[in-house]
Amino acid sequence: MSPSVPNGSAATRSRQLTEKRLREAIDQLQNSGDKVSISAVAKAAEVTPALIHNTYPDIAERIRGVVGKSTRLQRDAKHEALVKERERNRELRAEVERLRLDAAKLASINLTLLSKLAVYEETGNGKVVSFATPTIASR
Repeated sequence: MSPSVPNGSAATRSRQLTEKRLREAIDQLQNSGDKVSISAVAKAAEVTPALIHNTYPDIAERIRGVVGKSTRLQRDAKHEALVKERERNRELRAEVERLRLDAAKLASINLTLLSKLAVYEETGNGKVVSFATPTIASR
């Protein structure tokens, strides 16, 4: 055997063990619903964030992907909710406009009916005379 570090050395085993702990920490954080970040993973795996950045760039990239995915999902969910609320707002504004038109129409009808009622009341009291000409059938 050569004096160089063998394939199954303590350093290699330690690196593999640390990488395994990091992957498990990511999975654990995701499964528990906790926030996934490099700091959170480092804390869960009992290493420093600098170690993840400097020694395990593939793990750091995986964490960034998870963080980006959850951020994207949150953004997309908020955007969908905003689109739905805007549509609902449009519908409500259209309904308000229809109701305003109906109210104006009913106010006009109400004023006309009030005027006619006043004339009928005064006609009944004898204060107003009807100028309607009798039809041939009523003669």
